[in-house]
Amino acid sequence: MKHKRSDFPDGFLFGTATSSYQIEGHGFGGAGRTQWDDFAATPGNVVRAEDGARACDHFHLYENDFNLVRDAGFDCYRFSLSWARVLPEGRGTVNEAGLDFYDRLTDAMLERGLKPCATLYHWEMPSALQDLGGWRNRDIAGWFADWTEIIMKRVGDRMYSVAPINEPWCVAWLSHFLGHHAPGLRDIRATARAMHHVLLAHGRSIQAMRGLGMDNLGAVFNFEWAEPADDSAEAARAAELYDGYYNRWFLGAVFKGEYPETVLEGLGPHMPANWQDDFPTIQSPVDWCGLNYYTRKLIAPDDGPWPAHKEVEGPLPKTLMGWEIYPQGLYDFLTRTARDYTGDLPLIVTENGMASPDVIENGAVHDAARIDYLEQHLDAVKRALAEGVPVNGYYIWSLLDNYEWALGYEKRFGLVHVDFDTLERTPKASYKALQTALGS
Repeated sequence: MKHKRSDFPDGFLFGTATSSYQIEGHGFGGAGRTQWDDFAATPGNVVRAEDGARACDHFHLYENDFNLVRDAGFDCYRFSLSWARVLPEGRGTVNEAGLDFYDRLTDAMLERGLKPCATLYHWEMPSALQDLGGWRNRDIAGWFADWTEIIMKRVGDRMYSVAPINEPWCVAWLSHFLGHHAPGLRDIRATARAMHHVLLAHGRSIQAMRGLGMDNLGAVFNFEWAEPADDSAEAARAAELYDGYYNRWFLGAVFKGEYPETVLEGLGPHMPANWQDDFPTIQSPVDWCGLNYYTRKLIAPDDGPWPAHKEVEGPLPKTLMGWEIYPQGLYDFLTRTARDYTGDLPLIVTENGMASPDVIENGAVHDAARIDYLEQHLDAVKRALAEGVPVNGYYIWSLLDNYEWALGYEKRFGLVHVDFDTLERTPKASYKALQTALGS
């Protein structure tokens, strides 16, 4: 890689990220059933009906995995804590084995000099709470605050940073409007409630952690840069609406106490009663803002019901996910977020990476396309830094090839190749390039 650690400011943090259901092996250790177990068991939802019961078996192999994080030269390890592993029914009786597991995990990171960066929810809703409506039910905010308190009383004293919820757009829109992720709904009323309650739960969780005396708490959002598919006014409006419900809805709520009016035109009639009164909780102050970024989308109008638009295939090179490689979007989001929402608040690129068709040849994985992708996006971070944007870190998705949700185990995002039959780990060329870059 042309980049090296010394090209970035002192204290700039490099990390890699994973999530619990995608790597741990949810079938181990007394974890409770999740909506993803249910979703995957329903024909047609997930490639080959694959689930996270074994995944990468990080549950048993975490010591080796943390050695890989340390040996790469990373400062931070961003991971998530499984609600159903600790509270199998989502509330009530605690699974002590789950708490013990995260105790061991935390200590193992610290023993290797890694900063633990926790996420409290990366999509594994306990099935028992989904039965009660999940994110559609306003009570979820209280249940989530209780979960926050239980797990943080155990490990919170050793966390470097914590964010309540990963990618609220995926939690709410992708899962309740498009139906691509668990619980697999396509219901505008459910979507409106989920879009609001996920933010209310975020605020309640921040308050719970403040009550425990914790700091370095953040909010993590996913972003897609939206551009009109052509020069028409209709395409411009379509792209603005996409940007509204994908990007500005969540930033606006947490940092301004408002939702975009163009989005409320569609969701407003379906919002829960008195939603406006929740902004003081949603706006509970955070210490940093995390940006997960992968791609852009070209948006065109269509004749269907609201939001009455569609995605159009773009001309740029694409990853194995079919996502355009558009590093300019990362620069644009970093600069816009600081300018319009967060000001001097530290920003962290909490996820960035690509899926590629990685295969082992003669004991090695030559993923040159991934190295190039990371190079281009690090260029974007450096441009933002040069303009005074307070970017404090860059975390790569992901450490390991893992369970890619509805796409099963087909799409490989890892810096480390995983053989899902033998579970053997093989560091890819990108891992080795980063190892060199971070050591210089």
